[in-house]
Amino acid sequence: MTNELPKLSLVIPVFNEEAVLPELFTRLTKLFDDNATSAWSAVLVNDGSRDRSLELLQSQAARDPRFVAVELSRNFGFQAAISAGLAEALDRGAEAVVTMDADLQDPPELILEMVAKWHEGAEVVLAVRRSRQEKGLRRIGMDLFHAFFGAVADLRMDSNTGTFSLLDRIAASAVCQLPERNRFFPGLRTWVGFKTAEVLYDRQERAAGQPQQTLLRLLRYALDGVFSFSYLPLRLLTYTGVFVSAAGFVIGSFFVIRRLLGVEIAQTGFTTLVTLVLFLGGVQLIGIGILGEYLARVYDEVKQRPPYIVRRPRQE
Repeated sequence: MTNELPKLSLVIPVFNEEAVLPELFTRLTKLFDDNATSAWSAVLVNDGSRDRSLELLQSQAARDPRFVAVELSRNFGFQAAISAGLAEALDRGAEAVVTMDADLQDPPELILEMVAKWHEGAEVVLAVRRSRQEKGLRRIGMDLFHAFFGAVADLRMDSNTGTFSLLDRIAASAVCQLPERNRFFPGLRTWVGFKTAEVLYDRQERAAGQPQQTLLRLLRYALDGVFSFSYLPLRLLTYTGVFVSAAGFVIGSFFVIRRLLGVEIAQTGFTTLVTLVLFLGGVQLIGIGILGEYLARVYDEVKQRPPYIVRRPRQE
């Protein structure tokens, strides 16, 4: 029987978050100090920031050993940073890992509810959004993606969940063992399974600064999710091909029968011919593009490059 406190680790990717880091440190420190029933740590992964984020992370880690700064050799992307943080947390003996964003839209105070669910036996605890504060094109894009992804994904995933979650060590280890390079963390978290619980919360506005995930990055993130966890785009190509072939057979049969019956066929139809050629050409190009997306991901997996590289301190 051991009297050691359970080791809980937070994994937080950081990319150009200089404006929000001071408040993040303050709120996490208060969370740790006010809840001494666990051995807390925070693994903050600097994903190639170009501002003073790394300097702030290293200064905080020097002041408070509960904060750990991990530096990647360049910007590998949000998903790779999460993987690096999970690996570091497990190496440090974490019994449960909480993944969250650095912008404080996901309130750290909710972690206590997630830990309570973990103590009750849950191996994965999802933070489910009741509401969110984003507005404009960004909000519309996110809503459309979640609705579309929920409809096409081969796995059932809650559309109101994101990165914010708690994983027991066994679940976090399972996610880390998955070898794929094009990673979509919510999908991987669902795929590994395990006993799951939920806590509800209202997603807040950023504590400071501007969103660091551009629309282009979010689009790539969405494509990774769709092409990693759905075969529907390929199936749609098959369905489209069957439909077009069937329509062509019916139309061809119609003209053959008219010819056999001696019905005169007008020598017109240039517009129809051009429309059909452009339509079929468009369908083929879309199909090639979809196949290219899957093939590019296969190519990435075959190369077997690591999803990230950690910059280690130089040994004197």
